[in-house]
Amino acid sequence: MGPDLKGKYLLVTPAKNEEQNLPEVSKSVVGQKLKPELWIIVDDGSTDGTPHILEDLQAECSWIQSIRLPPRPRDITFHYSYVCKQGFDYALEYCRENNIEFEYIGLLDADTVLEENYFGKLLVEFEKDNSIGIVSGGIYYETDGKLSREVTIKDLPRGTGRVWRKECFLETGGYQVEPSPDSISNIKAFMRGWRLIQYADVIQVQKRKTSAANGLWRGYIKNGWMAYYLGKNPFIALANVLYFSVKSPYYTGAAYCWGYFGSAIRREKKIDDPEIRAYYRNQGLAGLFSRISGMFSQNSRDVREGKQ
Repeated sequence: MGPDLKGKYLLVTPAKNEEQNLPEVSKSVVGQKLKPELWIIVDDGSTDGTPHILEDLQAECSWIQSIRLPPRPRDITFHYSYVCKQGFDYALEYCRENNIEFEYIGLLDADTVLEENYFGKLLVEFEKDNSIGIVSGGIYYETDGKLSREVTIKDLPRGTGRVWRKECFLETGGYQVEPSPDSISNIKAFMRGWRLIQYADVIQVQKRKTSAANGLWRGYIKNGWMAYYLGKNPFIALANVLYFSVKSPYYTGAAYCWGYFGSAIRREKKIDDPEIRAYYRNQGLAGLFSRISGMFSQNSRDVREGKQ
């Protein structure tokens, strides 16, 4: 594949005060073997050097554009999904107006650096199987020059670095302005018969820990609240508390517990979407057993690898 070859995909990136990470992230996108037709970067009211970086990127590549939203505090619940949706809506409208054809839609956070052929590898997998709706690579962290993968119990597509087949994206209602929009997208795709896959050997390196934008404690409180908001079974929530409590840093289990059960005690509002609520309500014991089994499987892997 030549250096100027473009794949038939769009890419959207939300960015707020990312002057430290955006240069490396943008270098990894510009350097992709298979480049996007269009990359929309949504500047969420940055107050650092992010706007200047975006100006330089747009001058360098005609397929990179940015839109700017008014300054607001960082928020990883409703506002994050709102920012992303602004990017998706703009990208889809821009393609309609300019007759740009595409088959896939990607989301990349501004703290995630991609391997050189990240999108090329994922699009090859799409081409092999028309039933695949959403994919991503695995998330890795770099410590002292070594990469370690962030392992999750279910190998579902991650939030950053995910790619939708266009038909799947549209059929599932696009990107929802909700907490945990990626989980909602996964569920709606799964319930419509689409396959969802995480390809762990396709590498994306995240510069911040997941849920760490405002600190891990606050991030896991928010995760617990989101689980309550989506209507997850309390027994599933307890299994999550146990899972987080046996992994370093161990306090994330307590934070998640407070987020979920504190919200339950206060009887806070839950999601209105009946499809999502029914999914989690019906998840029941099967989901609980799957969660516990995954927890013990991960602990066994940690022991074998000398992590405990």
